[in-house]
Amino acid sequence: MRAAAFVYPWDIAGDPAAARRVADLGVRSATLAAAYHSTRALTPRHPRHRIVTARHSAVYYPPDRARWAGRELRPRPQEWVAGPDPYAEAARALADAGVEVHSWVILAHNSRLGEEHPGSTVRNAFGDRYPWAPCIARPEVRDYAVTLAAEAAARPGTSGTELESCGWYGLEHLHAHDKIGGAPLGGVGAYLMSLCFCEVCRGGYAAHDADPEELRETVVRALAPVFAGRPAPAPGDRAEEWAEITALLGDRRAAAVAGWRDATADAFQRAAVAAVRAAAPPGFRVLLHADPAPHRCGANVGTDPAGVLAHADGVVVPCAGGPAAATAALGPFVPHLRQGGTLAANFPVVAGMGGRPATLAADAAHAAGLGATELRLYHAGLATDEDLRAVTEALRELDRAGG
Repeated sequence: MRAAAFVYPWDIAGDPAAARRVADLGVRSATLAAAYHSTRALTPRHPRHRIVTARHSAVYYPPDRARWAGRELRPRPQEWVAGPDPYAEAARALADAGVEVHSWVILAHNSRLGEEHPGSTVRNAFGDRYPWAPCIARPEVRDYAVTLAAEAAARPGTSGTELESCGWYGLEHLHAHDKIGGAPLGGVGAYLMSLCFCEVCRGGYAAHDADPEELRETVVRALAPVFAGRPAPAPGDRAEEWAEITALLGDRRAAAVAGWRDATADAFQRAAVAAVRAAAPPGFRVLLHADPAPHRCGANVGTDPAGVLAHADGVVVPCAGGPAAATAALGPFVPHLRQGGTLAANFPVVAGMGGRPATLAADAAHAAGLGATELRLYHAGLATDEDLRAVTEALRELDRAGG
């Protein structure tokens, strides 16, 4: 199986040994961040630093001033990695080491954008704004994200892209000093807390035959027991989550919510993919980080498997949690995978962050048996030397088994 490792520009830029180290893992490509959200990251081997603090969402290349002139929403350049174009520097180093480069582009997750333009963000049923979550139903957000996708994805020296958060974002966000776990919401509660009630979304619910204020009040009532201390339902599969949501909202309101949000997400994803293809050379591959349940929100956006695989070249699917989790995540996509399409199984390999580098060979073999065509390894820059040794041996074992 073809394997790719995620890396940040700061993992490669300024470290003469970094690109060769990625190549020596046995991967054929690297997924390199071109537009990324705020984070604090460990760099265990870099000769100049051990911690990088990306203070806000940013692009790692010089944005085209003419492209963004006059636009209210626009990307901000980074200020914490030396050099005018860290993405290009890292991409050249990886290419020189024989590693193909694909861009990694974050779209509907941008805290700085939300802080500067709160009216463009998701507004929950209680009236709270989520500054990390631009509402993809809003025309200005869609225009921003589609333009960013075209610019950030097709950077020089890049053979393809992976679009993350290319759809609805919501409550679940690992914010600095996050303290929202006092009332466990579970998947159902998190979804209800993620529903947007900005004026655009209220109009969308109404167009799908649901009174928006009645819907909002229903969501508030449905969440009241959780905040009072009643435990959230035990974790279930995706179908069980949606059945519980439907029971809480009622059939008509649940159908209206799904109708509005699914259509909005589909149109957003199709526009982003089309914009990338228009900007990129022939053969440029466009993948989405995706979940097979349309109601799911977050970095791996909820999708209809048949729909997303009809217009994108493939998907990258989170497979943390062992074989059962991988089966549930990959299985719904398999029947809809076109000839030559990509179904990439994404495995965390940083042991300190819950990854399982020691079982990667077995986990990857299981994913291949399910129909996965590629592997993604999260994350080469964050991993310890011991993690990377385990990854290297796992990829060698997979190569031996394959042939």
